[in-house]
Amino acid sequence: MLRYIKHNLTGIDGVDIYPLFSLLIFVIFFVVMIIYVVRMKKNYIEEVSSLPLEGGGEIEQPLDFKK
Repeated sequence: MLRYIKHNLTGIDGVDIYPLFSLLIFVIFFVVMIIYVVRMKKNYIEEVSSLPLEGGGEIEQPLDFKK
């Protein structure tokens, strides 16, 4: 399958920069996310992690579109 794609891409000038560019975006995104998660305050993480377990809220009924 790669030979079909490779054949179509040989006519495009500068196509060799796209894999490098996409890898760079991928790596930058995950490095930023790791930095964001590491720098989060522990109190905020504890508060957010217990949200689904807190009671007292009303249960919303699902919408019924069969009217």
